[in-house]
Amino acid sequence: MGVRSWFEGWPVYRQLTGTDPLGRGAAAKSDGSRALTARTDTADSVARSVCPYCAVGCGQRVFVKDGQVSQIEGDPDSPISRGRLCPKGSASKSLVTSPLRQTTVRYRRPYSTQWEGLELDTALDMIADRILAAREQTWEDVDTQGRPLNRTLGISSLGGATLDNEENYLIKKLFTAMGALQIENQARI
Repeated sequence: MGVRSWFEGWPVYRQLTGTDPLGRGAAAKSDGSRALTARTDTADSVARSVCPYCAVGCGQRVFVKDGQVSQIEGDPDSPISRGRLCPKGSASKSLVTSPLRQTTVRYRRPYSTQWEGLELDTALDMIADRILAAREQTWEDVDTQGRPLNRTLGISSLGGATLDNEENYLIKKLFTAMGALQIENQARI
């Protein structure tokens, strides 16, 4: 590279002689910065989601490249957060992509000190068996005066803040049909 081409490539020279006297545009760009692109530009697809942390329910855009999450940002179309995320929500990509994330069902038997892996179908069968057993053991047909109760106090539900209205509706219907009374949501508590 000659002295002349080096001098013409110098940002101060480009700023003084070009159309960018404040040095905030083309004059400030180097070959390296010209080659940079946003992580979101190369995404194959974008999915909309809700931040999994608190009860606010901020909208997120999840950028996917080659079947893997490449970036998570605030959704500017969300009426709740208008594209903004708190520090925890901004770091939610690490929740999805962390090598420490559990991706299988883990179970610790009573009085055991070790966790073991279970198949999802086995875990779901265990949950269903325990719900049915608790319902059967604590079912109340009538009170002491003979009035109908048809309820159980042996099971309850505590929903999370990121459940949407449709999911909460289905959970309420399911637990009410099973006779449960204690059906609550973390966002209301």
